[in-house]
Amino acid sequence: MLIIGNDHAGTGLKNLLVDWAREQNVEVINHGTDGVDSVDYPDFAKAVCKDLNTKNGLGVLICGSGNGIAMTANKFKHIRAAICWNTELASLARQHNNANVLVLPARFVSEAEGLEILKAFLSAEFEGGRHERRVNKIIE
Repeated sequence: MLIIGNDHAGTGLKNLLVDWAREQNVEVINHGTDGVDSVDYPDFAKAVCKDLNTKNGLGVLICGSGNGIAMTANKFKHIRAAICWNTELASLARQHNNANVLVLPARFVSEAEGLEILKAFLSAEFEGGRHERRVNKIIE
């Protein structure tokens, strides 16, 4: 399951990612705006994180820079949101930090890059080991 949310800066990228995920037979819950009129990113981050805390899945959040929506998400217990602007960061966020929310900065990645970043995030797995000890210190 993919739970996705976005503000007005991320509508185009969100639509591309949702379409791709559904083509892959991934269940998608869309908490994002479908318009380009200014909206408040915390509302969408909160909706995604609340769902993630009750459902089994991964999240994707998209705003202009990624910063505000990531800050909001990381206030939630059990959420580890990582801003990623390339595939290597997306893979490492999952492998080393067990990130469960991918944050994309829509104004700094193209739609094609955003899709590749999502694919890298979804295909990576948490490595555990020394990384698990560190992640456990985040959630103490």
